[in-house]
Amino acid sequence: MDDQGRGPGPRPAGGEDVSPDLRPPGPLPYEGVWRFTAPAVDASVPQARRAVRDLLGRQGVPVTEDLGHGLLLIVSELVTNAVKHAALLSPTIAVEVAVGAEWVRIAVEDNHPYRPTALQTDHARTGGRGLLLVQEIAREAGGGCDVEHTASGGKVIWAALPLHPARLP
Repeated sequence: MDDQGRGPGPRPAGGEDVSPDLRPPGPLPYEGVWRFTAPAVDASVPQARRAVRDLLGRQGVPVTEDLGHGLLLIVSELVTNAVKHAALLSPTIAVEVAVGAEWVRIAVEDNHPYRPTALQTDHARTGGRGLLLVQEIAREAGGGCDVEHTASGGKVIWAALPLHPARLP
């Protein structure tokens, strides 16, 4: 993601950049891509949440309170999944935050080849619905999420949400 969040990468539906004629030249002050790594251990979940929260605040990303809560919940779920399911083959995970003019993308990468799928709601189970929750948060915000394989044989799970809430009919 060397395009500083403006390229053709995954972004929410309707989250296209504003026409170049209407946008000031150059990136907005909060646009960019930040990446950090963490050990695949339980303590990394709250650390990743704090790191993303602090980054969004420090960069002045215009997130609403609801969007901020949704993004942090996505970080928690994706990092928890990586720690819980990939740590054996991936002792380190990477978290990437990409911010464009109109959207935010959170991605978590690990080196485990297993590609998870979202489970449907099963009230008899006590867990296993984290990816379903991520999909629902993204969908309700007007964004999207997906799982992609990496060149190294691992995977990246990402969710992209618009900075401005979707207008429901």
